[in-house]
Amino acid sequence: MTQPAPTFPVNHPEPASRPRRRISLRSRVTLLAAACVAGVMVLVSIGAYLTISRNLYQEVDDNLVARAVSAVRTPQVRGGFQQYPGAFLITDIQIGVLDANGSLNYPRGGQQPPAGQDELAVAQGLKPQSLRTDAHTDTRVIALPYGEGQAMVLAQPLRSTKQTLGQLAAVLALIGGGGIVVAALAGTAVARTGLRPVERLTSAAEHIARTGDLRPIPISGDDELARLTHSFNMMLGAVAESQERQRQLVSDAGHELRTPLTSLRTNLELLLSASRAGAPTLSEKDRAEIETDIKAQLDELTQLIGDLVELARQDEPHAAYERVEMIDVVERALDRARRRAGEIEFDVSLQPWVLTGDHAALERAVLNLLDNAVKFSPPGAAVRVRMHPLGDGTAVIEVADSGPGIADADLPKVFDRFYRSSEARTLPGSGLGLSIVKQAAERHGGTAYAGKAPEGGALLTIRLPGQPA
Repeated sequence: MTQPAPTFPVNHPEPASRPRRRISLRSRVTLLAAACVAGVMVLVSIGAYLTISRNLYQEVDDNLVARAVSAVRTPQVRGGFQQYPGAFLITDIQIGVLDANGSLNYPRGGQQPPAGQDELAVAQGLKPQSLRTDAHTDTRVIALPYGEGQAMVLAQPLRSTKQTLGQLAAVLALIGGGGIVVAALAGTAVARTGLRPVERLTSAAEHIARTGDLRPIPISGDDELARLTHSFNMMLGAVAESQERQRQLVSDAGHELRTPLTSLRTNLELLLSASRAGAPTLSEKDRAEIETDIKAQLDELTQLIGDLVELARQDEPHAAYERVEMIDVVERALDRARRRAGEIEFDVSLQPWVLTGDHAALERAVLNLLDNAVKFSPPGAAVRVRMHPLGDGTAVIEVADSGPGIADADLPKVFDRFYRSSEARTLPGSGLGLSIVKQAAERHGGTAYAGKAPEGGALLTIRLPGQPA
């Protein structure tokens, strides 16, 4: 007998839940406008309906009371309904006289008004009057005393009043619905017009992400969206400027690295060729010169790479700065500069100055100024260092050397990246030191500029905002 094949439960994967479709901003504006108008229309309609309803029912009561008083005072009523059988049949008012024993007398051919315990209490003298709505006949009923042991009873149907209120409710609903439709259409138009700049910004952002094109967006108007577009264009300008600086830095760095790398490669190839079997050997003097060149080129590359890293680091945004005592910054930079200054002396005069910024960046900028002054000063000379406020919310740090000075044609260019004057090309350096100085000053809201010192050398100055300590 064949055994049935075992069956295993099959786990069907649950269908993935569909992502919730988000409502667009335009739809939300339209719905918000329609909802606001709907809320206002509902409140106004309810208020109008309740006010008119109260006034209509009050008018019915006033009319019924006036007729009841008039009927009590009418002589023909006192003579009896049989004497004037049609006098009370020309209106929709139902009238009758109720005795204390509960019997009701009303006009022949007319409709009997409802009479209950309230009306009977008026006829018996237990209540001065009564006014109520009879739910069975949907009428408003009033009873007034009418002689000894009697009550005059009048009733008026509420059909016409409720019909009027029903028509009013339909009109209010129609007007409210039309208002909501108009509000939705107006909200759609306003959303489409108002959000057009936002759509333009969205398209521009998508275009930038797709193509990298950072051209500014045309601005129209002077409202909040125009300000948003202006801010977006400012952001695009900052990004374009940053990209241009990066491209320029990479281009200049590649140009500056090419020369020492080529020289280093040539020297290494020469050493390797001399070490091969059968190749002419190098003298100890030539080998020592090549090794000295290699070491100098490695030092040059190390300094250049370090300066490039410093420039790239200063391009990064800082979330928060801290309080900086500039005297401490300058003195730390002086300690480092003295250790490698040799016979150069420093003539220092510092006045307290405080600002909010980056300790390390400011110290590196001051140290670069000092190193630059030491590099161009002859042995035994003095480097003058001054820091003092100008009285306009800024202070200057001046470093003057005793070197040959800066030519007038070179003054506007000394802070450019990789720029080296004809006098500096034979001296060690990467050409980035003063660029780092300028960048650090500008990051702190200041500036850097060059001039000629009274001693005849160069005068390099950093101007920084802050306040006296």
